[in-house]
Amino acid sequence: MGQTKRQRKKYTTPSHPWQKERIDQEKELKRDYGLKNKEEIWKSTAKLRKVTTQVKKIIAAKDSPQALKEKEDLLTHLMKFKLIAKGTDLDDILELTTKDFLERRLQTIVFKRKVSRTIDQARQMIVHGHVLVDNKKITIPSYLVNADEEGKVVVNPNSRFAKEDMEDKKEVPGEYKGEKKEVVKTEEKPESPKEVKEIPKPKVEEPVKKEAPKTEEKPKVEETPKTEEVKETPKEEVKEDKK
Repeated sequence: MGQTKRQRKKYTTPSHPWQKERIDQEKELKRDYGLKNKEEIWKSTAKLRKVTTQVKKIIAAKDSPQALKEKEDLLTHLMKFKLIAKGTDLDDILELTTKDFLERRLQTIVFKRKVSRTIDQARQMIVHGHVLVDNKKITIPSYLVNADEEGKVVVNPNSRFAKEDMEDKKEVPGEYKGEKKEVVKTEEKPESPKEVKEIPKPKVEEPVKKEAPKTEEKPKVEETPKTEEVKETPKEEVKEDKK
């Protein structure tokens, strides 16, 4: 039993990590296309670099039989994914950008065909298996959709999103969807003025003043005249006669 195949890296990181112009451009692409991280941008850049490198080799080989064959195969491949139009020359392929490859991702196609409401919802629907491409469930948002498959991107009929769409398309009761008929407006008679009955105002009772409780007057007691104190006269000491 042989060894398992080692998965090779499908992209290369930028040569310099701190380039403001490149960082701002990557942030804009990540937001516009609902990408998970910057690695998905670098993968698309790697595909573009591979194509441009092949074009330069074909141009350098000029009119050799191998170069003509590679040129025909490359043009057919790029037209299959609607990256170039019919009759495009090799020099025009060099004008392709990373955005052209991001436009052909399944996530972008799902959003542009209005299968999802937002670009982020499109990614969620694909990952959770709610999208079919040519009756095949594809759960890879970066899948490149070719021209034949573009019209076959639909919601999975077993998905809850399909059931919600059917409920939204149901006829609303009372809504007429056929030919519009002229509606004759009848003049409405003015309503006779109704007698306005006067509403009796509620009587406001005046607050009753509470009288302070009367205090009972105590009967006055006549004071008895005070008797003058009688001072006792000191008794004379009687000296005993000593015999």
